[in-house]
Amino acid sequence: MTLKNSKLKIIPLGGLNEIGKNITVFEYGNDILIVDCGLAFPEDDMFGIDLVIPDFSYLIANKNKIRALILTHGHEDHIGAVSYLLRHVKVPIYGTKLTLGLLKNKLREHNVYYPDMHFCVSAGQIVKFGTFSVEFIRTNHSIADSVALAINTPLGMVVHSGDFKVDYTPIEGKPIDLQRFAEIGKRGVLLFLCESTNVESKGYTLSEKTVGDILERIFEESPKQRLMIATFSSNIHRIQQIINSAFKHRRKVVIAGRSMISAVRTAAELGYLNIPSNILIETAQIKNYPPERLVIITTGSQGEEMSALARMVSHDHKQIEVLPGDKIIISASSIPGNEKAISKVIDGLLKLGAEVVYEKLMEVHVSGHAKQEEIKLLHVLLKPKYLMPVHGEYRHLKKHKDLAVSLGMDKRNVFLMNIGDVLEIDKKDARINGIVPAGQVLVDGLGIGDVGNVVLRDRKILAEDGLMIVILGVQRDTGLLVTGPDVITRGFVYVKESEYLISGAKRVVAQALDNVDGNIREQWLMVKALIRDTLNRYLWQNTKRRPMILPILVDVQS
Repeated sequence: MTLKNSKLKIIPLGGLNEIGKNITVFEYGNDILIVDCGLAFPEDDMFGIDLVIPDFSYLIANKNKIRALILTHGHEDHIGAVSYLLRHVKVPIYGTKLTLGLLKNKLREHNVYYPDMHFCVSAGQIVKFGTFSVEFIRTNHSIADSVALAINTPLGMVVHSGDFKVDYTPIEGKPIDLQRFAEIGKRGVLLFLCESTNVESKGYTLSEKTVGDILERIFEESPKQRLMIATFSSNIHRIQQIINSAFKHRRKVVIAGRSMISAVRTAAELGYLNIPSNILIETAQIKNYPPERLVIITTGSQGEEMSALARMVSHDHKQIEVLPGDKIIISASSIPGNEKAISKVIDGLLKLGAEVVYEKLMEVHVSGHAKQEEIKLLHVLLKPKYLMPVHGEYRHLKKHKDLAVSLGMDKRNVFLMNIGDVLEIDKKDARINGIVPAGQVLVDGLGIGDVGNVVLRDRKILAEDGLMIVILGVQRDTGLLVTGPDVITRGFVYVKESEYLISGAKRVVAQALDNVDGNIREQWLMVKALIRDTLNRYLWQNTKRRPMILPILVDVQS
């Protein structure tokens, strides 16, 4: 029954105008559903930042309304921030078997124990949450057990695609349930939230099976080489195909990298990986086999500094060494921002004498995201009244809008949203009405949210121009200058070759202090500003650099 004057609100807290950090809030009356809770990786100018997670302020303020967190699949950009949310809000979590298995690994890593609030669902199942009911629909993606959501609300049906592709020959399970999408479309769809990651690409995304065919060819063409394949640890279908080829060619398989070991163990335990007996060996057993009898499946397809492959390149891996003649396959595409790191790893491998195969040389990777024709297909089947493109940067969202309009949608019914915008729907129409606290929270080590724009600005200055410390010794009783100014620099200039510059810095600071009368301690705020202004002018004139300047006052006993 529709609550009087209630409106359906859809609030993206992440995943718009960015890649990753996907999280969307659905609210009606006193009920809130959260769909996905992912993280993003830091951009190049986020010095020292490990992860980026959503701002949970709105959810914390409305935690009594939250009925469930629903996960569409097990990728980091959809489940990676769950452990951070659970520190503030205890909420039942619903997902498919593999998704929950991978999530439990993540929670264990973060020492978050939440054993009684995980609820396993299957495609085709319908679960009621207050005024909402949610049907889970089978889709295909680059990870098994992915689902779309049909969310039945008092005002109509809302469909969330999750991440998807149309794969008619999936490695495991069945193709996407297009029949169910068509049936829902016939009943009427109020709003469609559809992923936009690959919307710029024409045509159809290739089946995952095509990668298996390419990998099999590589096995056949490399009878004398040790093979090493780097891929995403969550790509269980890819790992299965590698294991299948290894078994066919009588090779032993080594799993390298903490996340890869964890994902393979979980997938095997849950029945998503079929691993022949005696095919897996430990890394310590590598020396017992000739190179042509081995396949190493490893992390590091994104050039991550601490991944197994990157550590092999830098000779930091304790048990695996890259050998001349090894054939190494990078079976992944680069996540935006990781291109330089991947190039560095490829160059390092080549310098070690390995042969490297990657996406630009051979089709050793296919996307898990729908291209234009697949997106069109869901649009035609669902025939939604309103559309909210999700999961992409602005250019992706805009291209998705243009695609929908080309299919006959009224452009006024397509909403290009920003994070924190509130899409409000009632019986008459839909509109963007209001905004809630939203954005990004930076994770640095154990610190969550304690690094903001000011700290990042300071880190940027330190990284680009370095630091200059000015030390003044002031008499404790009188506050008069008795020693200094002394100057210490870090990351600015090589002192031994720049003595003239350091001497000049001391001189101009001393001259500026000559104009300060009385107790320096009592005027410290003014004196600090004076030192900074004086040195900024001097250093810019002589170096065209602006290092961070840090004046320090030291008490000196009389």
